[in-house]
Amino acid sequence: MTHSTLVTAQQLASHLNDPGWCVVDCRHDLFDHALGRRDYDAGHIAGAFFGDIETDLAGPKTGKNGRHPLPTRETMVALFRSWGMSNDTQLIAYDAQGSQFAVRLWWLARWLGHAKAAVLDGGWQAWIAAAGATGKEAPKRTNGTFEARAPLVRYVEAGFVQQHLDDKRTVVLDARAPERYAGEQEPIDPVAGHIPGAVNRFWQLNLADGAFKPADQLRAEFETVLAGRKPADLVHQCGSGVTSCHNLLAMEIAGLPGAQLYAGSWSEWVADPARPVAVGREP
Repeated sequence: MTHSTLVTAQQLASHLNDPGWCVVDCRHDLFDHALGRRDYDAGHIAGAFFGDIETDLAGPKTGKNGRHPLPTRETMVALFRSWGMSNDTQLIAYDAQGSQFAVRLWWLARWLGHAKAAVLDGGWQAWIAAAGATGKEAPKRTNGTFEARAPLVRYVEAGFVQQHLDDKRTVVLDARAPERYAGEQEPIDPVAGHIPGAVNRFWQLNLADGAFKPADQLRAEFETVLAGRKPADLVHQCGSGVTSCHNLLAMEIAGLPGAQLYAGSWSEWVADPARPVAVGREP
């Protein structure tokens, strides 16, 4: 069976020693980049690898391409192989922050054409609550044979977004907190506000008690956002292209696949002062 969206702690526990499964710890903190690794070293799901959001799951920064640029596909293939993965491996990502970082690995796997990628629903907290096995050792596996295939997801660049600012069909969906969207607070990036015309849907709205809401509830909520448009008309963004994948996964769970990611997101957008900025709680 292929898991392509979510797995429960119970499902993962039943496959914990399965060589055909690969678990990756994506815990992170945007204000303390070393925290995820410290937490991993202190204890993680037994047999899990560590995927660093800043280095493993992002490419080099130029100052113009955002805080978490996409890595190259070749770099990701090498990383997957180092985790012992083949194209038949079931990949499971987790974190302790409501899956806001684990979703990045889920999206990257799909970008490499790998459908067998899922997020542990409820993350580290659900695993501990289920008395799942933990360890402190990093696993050792023989290099895998993973090969990239045709992408299962699509992304766009800043030029596409700029060209569609006045296009009523294309909707940019901003996953950041309402305060950041409105420009009332900006703790990370140098400019506050949002892309003109963007609609706000805070990624945490996808959750209830730390786990994803049921598929039918998510579908109803996103159909309201779509307002008759197709999922492909949505362009998801956030601060740096990470938590926007949370909305993308939620749409996948809801049976509404096909939306696009603006990978550079707000941190890339404001790197060019010529790009327009809006403030306030309305698009």
